[in-house]
This record gives sequence, structure tokens and C-alpha cells, in this order.
Amino acid sequence: MYSKNRSLWIWLFVVAINMLAVSAYSETTNAEINSNPEPVAVSPISPVPATEANDLNSSAAPINNTPPATSEMTAQPVSPAAAEVTPVATAAIVYTKPYSVGFDKINTGDTAWMLSSTALVLLMTIPGLVLFYAGMVRKKNVLSTALQSFAICCLVSIIWIVIGYTIAFTPGTSPYLGGLDRLMLSGLGYIKATSQLTVSHLAPTIPESVFVMFQMTFAIITPALIVGAFAERMRFTAMLIFMALWSIFVYAPVAHWVWEPTGLFASMGVLDFAGGTVVHINAGAAGLVCAYVLGPRVGYGKVPFIPFNLVYTLVGASLLWVGWFGFNAGSALAADGRAGMAMLVTQIAAAMAALTWILIEWLVKSRITMLGFASGAVAGLVAITPASGFVNVNGALAIGVAGGALCYLGATSLKRLLGADDALDVFGIHGIGGLVGAVLTGVFADKAISGLDANVALQAVAAVTTLAYSAIVTLIILKIVNLLVGLRIDAEDEHDGLDLTQHAERIM
Repeated sequence: MYSKNRSLWIWLFVVAINMLAVSAYSETTNAEINSNPEPVAVSPISPVPATEANDLNSSAAPINNTPPATSEMTAQPVSPAAAEVTPVATAAIVYTKPYSVGFDKINTGDTAWMLSSTALVLLMTIPGLVLFYAGMVRKKNVLSTALQSFAICCLVSIIWIVIGYTIAFTPGTSPYLGGLDRLMLSGLGYIKATSQLTVSHLAPTIPESVFVMFQMTFAIITPALIVGAFAERMRFTAMLIFMALWSIFVYAPVAHWVWEPTGLFASMGVLDFAGGTVVHINAGAAGLVCAYVLGPRVGYGKVPFIPFNLVYTLVGASLLWVGWFGFNAGSALAADGRAGMAMLVTQIAAAMAALTWILIEWLVKSRITMLGFASGAVAGLVAITPASGFVNVNGALAIGVAGGALCYLGATSLKRLLGADDALDVFGIHGIGGLVGAVLTGVFADKAISGLDANVALQAVAAVTTLAYSAIVTLIILKIVNLLVGLRIDAEDEHDGLDLTQHAERIM
């Protein structure tokens, strides 16, 4: 039988060889594609190649990484043969902020898919994350942990329509914050009498109301993820104040940097298809700071903390997995081939990461656990998120292996090294998985799929910058909340459990 250390090092060596091999293959494939002399026409409002079979009613929607427009009018590229017949290029307006269109400009297929994706992403928080976290805490804290995610859903929904959306998804006077054009959703409209409604410049084939709702579900799940780091010890009122401030001062600005074309990172060419940086690195960094500031739970490392019901956790992980198709494939903002590829690579990476996690677990601990399978699958889903609209099958396999292996280390060895009581491994899985995915997006991005160039160094800089910003601002917010209401419950209340002391309820 292998010793624990020997097994771990052998497996890491195998992972490294696998990564190098797949990386070499990916570089060769990209080189062959780039050497193809055949030109590829590109839609003036989208980085999606125009060669995809889209009819007039289903033009490709721009993704989160659409570069900012340099002029209001852009000429359509035409082939030499077409130029002989039509000597004057067709002009198309490139919009840089939300605008009004007629009902006939809305694509019903895209809208139906985005309505479905929105429901799937909301499913990730309630009931997915509710069950996933509730099953891992002790019986005396199940109700409180579940309620925190539910309450965040309600709280952030209102914050998003009041100020979050306008900060994140409208152009501002600087690359750091959006404007206030959509404060309280002012200007968003649907007028049946004139057959007009508003659309976002990022999603011109669906109503702006649908785009607002879709992005709202991302704004909901991101702070809800942080709950797992400080589980079983934060005051409920402190949690509500913290999440409100964090959503405004951390989530919305970072979403603007990455997904609004005029934002800091988007204008530099940083790729994040569905939220590896915005959601997972952001939440992971905040979770780690919360764990440090609140300190360890009473008895941490001295007494066993028995999970209430790991079946709840597995059911929650399953709901997260299903909802993730809306998360990743929905980020194409259209029912098209890119959405299909994003869905495929999401499934592949999640499955590969789960198998990688339990293989390491078996080599190191000589057993395979339900919690290991669930954690590995979530690690793969996290890691593929920023790359899901940019990579091929080989890239998905490599990201799955890396995500499973490195998140396992993040939730075990790195957690012990950092010494923080990150109760449900928010940083180990979401923080590390987000970092892995963000950097490997630069390695495995396939230009034939994305139509965009990737830069590994740029991806790494954006990831580390987001990590630092989230950590610093989270620390400031925690200090403010602590002065206002106090962050942590006292030792006696913690012993009795949050269900009873915070909510006067308990599971019988």
C-alpha cells in the first residue's frame, strides 16, 4: 500500500504530465487553425463567427467579453465576390448602451432559452445551495444555514434592481463603475401600444427585462456562496448588512470590470465567459477573509463536527450541477452553437473533476466518500465556468483534471496551511477553482470557438487583482459591520446553535 505522501506526489506528477500533454495538443491545434488562410467573417456586434447558421431573426448575441465599439457605425466585411455585385458596404449600428427596439427584433428562441436559463441559475441557490450547505453543517445550525441563502436571494433581488444592475451593466465615465442610467431600472420598458421594448447592448435579441433577471441570479448566488465560509457563527442581522454592502461595493463593480465592454478588464481582453472571476474568485476571497475575521468555531480541530445529512448535500450538488447548464450555456445569451458547446464542456469538466477527486481520495485515504464525489463535481463546474464558451473537449478534460486535483489540495493541505476555519471550503473549492479556471482559460481557449485571442498573463493578472480587491473591501465591510451590530454570536449561543438562539426554531 502506498504511503499518503508518496501517493499524493505520484498522483500530482501524473496530473502534471497529463496537463503538459493536453496543453501541447491544444497549442498544435490552435496553430493549425491560425494558419488556415480562409477568412472568417465576424458580426459587427458580436465576437461569435458569422459563419454559424443564423437566420435574420436569430443574429448572434454578444457575449460578456464583447470589445467596446470604437464608432457608432461599422461597415460589414464583404468578400471580393460580393464586392463586385454590391460595391457599397452595408452599415450597421453598434450600440454601446441599452436601447429600444420593435417587438419584431426579439428572437423568441433566444428569449425562451434565456428564460429557462434564468430559472436554472436561480435553482442553484434555492434550493440547490440551500441543501448543499445545510447538509454539511451540524443539526443545530441547519435551519439558520438554509435560511441565510434564502434571505440573500430576497435581499440581493431588491439591491440588484435599485442599484446593482446599473453599476454593473451600463457604461460609466470610468472603467471602474457603470453609470446610473438604470437606477431603479429607470428607462427599462415594455410598451405594448407602440410594440417597443428595451434591450441590452450585450443581448440585443432578448428583452432587457430577461437580461436583468438572468444577471440577477448571478448576483444572488455569489454572496450566497460566502455563507459556507462563516457557517455556524455569524449573527443573522450582521450577515444581512454585510451581504447588502458586499453586493454593492464588491460584486457589482467586479461584474462591470469583466462583463461590460467598457469595463477595466473587458477592455483589456480578459476572458470570463460565465463568472470564474466575477463569481468564484470573488466569493472565495471574501469567504477566506470572513473565516479569518470571525475566527474558528468553538471546538474546531478538537472535536468532530458531524454533518447533519450528506444526502441533502448530494441532492444539493445535483441541483447545482443541473442549474450550472443555465449558468454556463446561458451565458452565450442565445440559443446557438456556442451555448451547445458550453453545455457539453461543462458536463465533461464536472465529471472529470469528480473522478479525479475521488481517485486522489482513494490513493491518499484508501476510501471513496459521497462528500468527495459531490465536492469534486462542484470543483469541476467552478473551474470550467470562465472557459466554458472558449474551450474544446480536450480543454474541458484538462481543466476537469486540474480543477479536481488542485481543489482537493485547496480543501485539505492548503486549508491546513492557511489555518482558517473555512467551514465548508469556499476558498478551497470556489477560490482555487476560480483561479485555476481563469488561468487555464488563457491556456486552452480555442479561437475557432471564441473568435477571440487569449493571454495567460493577462488572465492571471485579472484573477489576482480581483482576489486582492475582494479581500481588501470585504475586510473593510466586516470591520464596519462589527462596529454597527457585532459580527459573531457569543460562545454560549454558538454552543446552543444558531437555529435556537437566532431564530427560536429547531429541527425535531
